Amino acid sequence: MLDSVIVNGTLVTSETTICADLGIARGQIVAIGTGLRGQETIDASGALVLPGAVDEHVHLQMPVGDVRSSDDFFTGTVAAACGGTTTVVDFAEPEQGQSLTEALDQRRAEAEGKVAVDFGLHMTLSRADDETLAQVPASIKAGAASFKLYMAYEGLRLDDGDLLKALEVLGTHRGRVLVHAENHHAIAYLTAQCLAQGRTGPENHPLTRPALMEAEAIHRLLALAQVTGTPLVVAHLSCEQGLEAVRRARARGQEVWVETCPQYLLLDEKEYQRPDFEGAKFVMSPPIRTESARTALWAGLAAGEINTVATDHCPFFFRTQKIRGRNDFSRIPGGAPGIETRLSLLYTYGVRTGRLTLERWVDVCCTEPARRFGLAPHKGMLTIGADADVVVFDPEREVILAAEALHQNVDYCPYEGWPVRGYPRLVMSRGEVIARDGEFAGEVGRGQFLPTLPLPRRRR
Repeated sequence: MLDSVIVNGTLVTSETTICADLGIARGQIVAIGTGLRGQETIDASGALVLPGAVDEHVHLQMPVGDVRSSDDFFTGTVAAACGGTTTVVDFAEPEQGQSLTEALDQRRAEAEGKVAVDFGLHMTLSRADDETLAQVPASIKAGAASFKLYMAYEGLRLDDGDLLKALEVLGTHRGRVLVHAENHHAIAYLTAQCLAQGRTGPENHPLTRPALMEAEAIHRLLALAQVTGTPLVVAHLSCEQGLEAVRRARARGQEVWVETCPQYLLLDEKEYQRPDFEGAKFVMSPPIRTESARTALWAGLAAGEINTVATDHCPFFFRTQKIRGRNDFSRIPGGAPGIETRLSLLYTYGVRTGRLTLERWVDVCCTEPARRFGLAPHKGMLTIGADADVVVFDPEREVILAAEALHQNVDYCPYEGWPVRGYPRLVMSRGEVIARDGEFAGEVGRGQFLPTLPLPRRRR
């Protein structure tokens, strides 16, 4: 006997759209068909039924200097659930002298008992000495087979020599590589110039991290990856020049995937000109770019050149945290909220405008993120045997986005006042209802840790 059946809905996967019922038992999808019966019947009339969204890139309770991102593992994953995201992947960042597995255990302990959705952890590699790199197999065995590398930020970044060493080792052990690509030295040079000239406001942030230098870093990264033969993911790509560097690498036969974020698709650099320091709300790295960059990213997303849309959710309170950079934009904590709004924004401004098909929307928000980090086929799919992570999505529900109505623990929304048409009606995780009509209906701490898995062995 089925535990529950979702009936009268339109099932949307990354490959097709069909009218069928979805049968759930023991937390998994066990039947897809018509006329299914279960102990509970969920009527999805007029709704789309899709896999729970997967956000491959979030920063919850992340320390940045002496401040910490404002969403913790509880508030952030509650917000995720209310927005239709049932799986997130955060980061473990080893402290000085801490092993990779110790950092993983510590970060898991911070999350477990608080998370409302299932979660995985990328391992940050901020060191590439022999002792650290020798720990990569243990990290993979412990469940962190995906690794974040930085080309910017003191204390996190690897220089080109260390990047090569890290890429070589990760490639050898089939680690999944996610890279923040910006030119550290250009940023430092341009920032020092601005401050020396007394230009201290947030409007200078995009000027010190130009698209040209993001593209240069991506080109350099891909050249290094070609030397080692290592597949990788370019994180939060924001510009057409960077996408062009990816196209050239793919033409050479390299395996490279691309992630972007809603802010790069929907916002532009005019936000930095807001009066009363409000431009600080949009300080993130890379910065939001031009309208023409947005157009190019939408085209790349529709064409499959950009593979996933994550959020890079890293919120800071405007009034108490962002404000610390009022006299020096380089001290503004970088990051913005978005974990709750991604699915509806991409539907409203992607699907409803004709930029994306329904199937492409599900692919970039649900299925491909799960595939990319070894969480499929249990996550991101409506298929027999997958976890019953399901979103019943009302394509006609209209909502005005506002910080006070959202569950993200932050005092602003980058899309304040924006209308969305299309919003989750009901969200299930492993067969349990965790959100209903935009409100959390789950249990604190019910989320489970998900190991990320190494890349499949290459066929010779």
